Amino acid sequence: MQTQEKPAIAKQPPTEKRHYTPEEYLALEESAIDKSEYHDGEIIPMTGGTANHNKIALNFCRKFPFSVNGQNYETFINDLRLWIPLTRRYVYPDIMVIQGEPVYQASNKTLVTNPLLIVEVLSNSTKDYDRGGKFLAYRSIPEFQEYILVDQYSYHIEQFAKNSNGKWELTEYDSEESVLTLESVEFQMPLREIYERINFEVKAEEVSQPTSDIPASR
Repeated sequence: MQTQEKPAIAKQPPTEKRHYTPEEYLALEESAIDKSEYHDGEIIPMTGGTANHNKIALNFCRKFPFSVNGQNYETFINDLRLWIPLTRRYVYPDIMVIQGEPVYQASNKTLVTNPLLIVEVLSNSTKDYDRGGKFLAYRSIPEFQEYILVDQYSYHIEQFAKNSNGKWELTEYDSEESVLTLESVEFQMPLREIYERINFEVKAEEVSQPTSDIPASR
């Protein structure tokens, strides 16, 4: 019995990844329905976060003061972009605290460059990115002094604070009775207030930040 040879399947050339300029990204973002981040030429789509994610961010912003010891602070929640020039990234931190006046990129009032404190609410799918490449990129910002990572599934907060020697020190909080003591701002916040109205039984999640972890060193 004669068998027919299967026709050879031509190999498709690999799809070349599109490289975007910052100007192209900003133009696309102006008309986009959903937000995306920019990582040195690559556009990374973002999707919505969980109810717990949003509640934690709102709880922190509601409690944070506008002024401490005569020093004014601006607090922004994840609709304002941060430009990181050294790593050429536009990102949307969950919360940014700026001491004094925001410093914008050029004349664009949607792009800030000088956060003192950044808070990220962790998800299972983005926690490695938040602790790794994203934190590395944040550390290239001269004004940046403190990084707070909040677990949305249990009482657990990681606090990274830059000391007088330029070293980053980690403090962890893991109980409802704990009190988060900020280092960059003279302010304390009980964990029970940060986690107010949070239902830890809710496990379903959507990705709230891009999971791609492009190396931050350029």
